[in-house]
This record gives sequence, C-alpha cells and structure tokens, in this order.
Amino acid sequence: MSDAVVENIKMKVVANQLPEDSEKIHSMAESPLHHVDLASLAKQGLQEGGVHFCEKPLMGLLTLRCHPSAKQKTAIKSLLGVALPMEPLTSATKGDVTVRWISPDEWLITLSGDKAFDLESRFQDKLEGHYSLVNISGGTTVFELSGKDAMNVLKKSTTIDFHSKVFPTDKVVSTLFAKSSAIIRRLDEQRFELVVRRSFSDYIWLWIQDASKEYGLVVDA
Repeated sequence: MSDAVVENIKMKVVANQLPEDSEKIHSMAESPLHHVDLASLAKQGLQEGGVHFCEKPLMGLLTLRCHPSAKQKTAIKSLLGVALPMEPLTSATKGDVTVRWISPDEWLITLSGDKAFDLESRFQDKLEGHYSLVNISGGTTVFELSGKDAMNVLKKSTTIDFHSKVFPTDKVVSTLFAKSSAIIRRLDEQRFELVVRRSFSDYIWLWIQDASKEYGLVVDA
C-alpha cells in the first residue's frame, strides 16, 4: 500500500454544519416545523388538555458506531461526560448530553446543537481505533409528548407496550410509528421523547394532532 493511500485512510474530515458565528444559528437555521409557527399555536391554541406537544428544535444528533474496547470506553466517557449505555434499550444522560443504545454497536448522541461540531472534532482528535461518528443533525428532529393522555396517543401510533413495568424511565426503542419510524425514549411517567426523520416530521406532527383530538392537544413553545 502506498504512502498516499495510507495518508488518505488516516485523514479525518469534519464538516461544521453551523455558521462561524454560532449566535446566528437560530436566525439562519430552520427547524423542520418552522412553517407551523408553534410559538403562535402555543399562545392561541388550547391552554389545557391531556396531551402536550413541543419540538426541541435544532438539536445536535450524532450516530456512533463501534465495538468499543476498554480503552475506547474510557476515552468516550471522558469525551461525553457519561459512559456508553451497554445494556440493550437503555440510555444515559448527563447535563445536556444523552446517549441512547440503538444496537450492539450503535449509539445515538444528542446535545445542544451549537456543541455538536465541537464534540465531533474532539472525537476525531482524541479517540483512537476503529469507529464511525456521523453528524445527522440536519436530517432529524426531536419531539416531546407529555401529559396524562400522552401514552394513549403513543398506543394509537405503535404496538410497543408502554406500561411502566416494561417501559421504565430512560428506556429507548426504535420502532414503527404511524407508518413512519421513531426512536422513543421515556423521560418520566408522563413524558416521552421522539427522534424522527426530518422528511417525516410534518406527517408525524399531523398524525399527532389527529390522534390527540379526543384528549385535547396543548402546544408548548
């Protein structure tokens, strides 16, 4: 193998998805539901209801793929501030960083959108060995469903059993959702987080509106 090929293999490229001035992110970037104007709906719509909905816009999402060695696990914990959850269907959170177990060699990391590029860069600088870290922030968004009837909406949308005995806080599952897909994490007894693809975000938002009609849907800004 030539020296040039070896250098190409070693080369790591990280693309910053944000403007140089990070303060401009909210004025330049648009969330998948920006056209809905959720802020106005929050003011003008129902103020009480069984289901609450909000979008967590412009979050940073990165997919990590590896079979981590003990050394890599230590390095990753140092980089994230939290250890990789190794038990299936679990998650771990510290501060604004959450790591979800997706499969035996895959984790989804979420954090503040303005910190994603820095984390990706530090991974490339500090983590040795074989792994893949891909920034998928631009292709996904995060919804939150809460309230006493949030689980009923989820039951209309997927076949997953959300009883607290089998789906406790911090459990994560990747599943079909209303003929689309979502990564669902339980935040507490009545709050759930959905990571959805940007291309299906509008469809899922419309589905949630319809599925919530009998309970009353409150939009939270």
